[in-house]
Amino acid sequence: MTAPVPSRVGGRIADADDVGRALTAVRSLSSGRANTAALDRPVSTASALADTQMDPVLPVHDGLRGLLPWPGLRRGAVVSVVGSAMLLLSVLGATSAQGSWCAVVGMPQLGMAAAAEAGCALDRLALIPQPGPQWPDIVGALIDGFDAVVVCPPAPPSGRTAAALAARARQRGSVLLPYTDAWPGADLTLQVTDRQWHGLGWGYGRLRYADLTVTSRGRGVAGRSRDTVVRLPLSAGSAPSPAERRHLRAV
Repeated sequence: MTAPVPSRVGGRIADADDVGRALTAVRSLSSGRANTAALDRPVSTASALADTQMDPVLPVHDGLRGLLPWPGLRRGAVVSVVGSAMLLLSVLGATSAQGSWCAVVGMPQLGMAAAAEAGCALDRLALIPQPGPQWPDIVGALIDGFDAVVVCPPAPPSGRTAAALAARARQRGSVLLPYTDAWPGADLTLQVTDRQWHGLGWGYGRLRYADLTVTSRGRGVAGRSRDTVVRLPLSAGSAPSPAERRHLRAV
């Protein structure tokens, strides 16, 4: 995709009129986006994307690869992120920076400064903070035109809604990233279980970065649960071993 999504303020879609213009743009551009819909037999599983001409994964930063059972974000997968918007944006960072279009639906608290710090290319990031009750339709349309779509639903989706969006992501070769622990049938869930802040001394300093313990669990090749420590922002470097960590716990 090469044309920008309509927006009044940066990449933010502010109201119903903006949503309508964005969906029109996405639908017009999605016909040229690489996907599986034109194949004689559209894929029915995310792993079948390996048999197409599409790159089967979207890139992630080296510091996050230990969270995933794949070498990147597998196209067609549903990856839930729980407990940290910073982690969510960091997962998108390398994908966005290397040319992919990303959208974030239903997160009005998310800011452009945080997205830029995480490495996201702001000219390829669309924010739809208040999608309203039609959010499944909006997410479905965005899947048609974007490589990665984040959604924070206003309430846990039904199994039918989650399955329909997952099937659409598989067919279109997009990655769906729910920001919730209540998404039925996610292929992988990344949940922050501990957060250790660094930077403050005895009466001086400022918070500079955090070491997050992230539990990865899922289905299939992602079935074995494991804990990984990542340091965010990623520009702060690699997280040390547990024996080396000196930390301040959030209260």
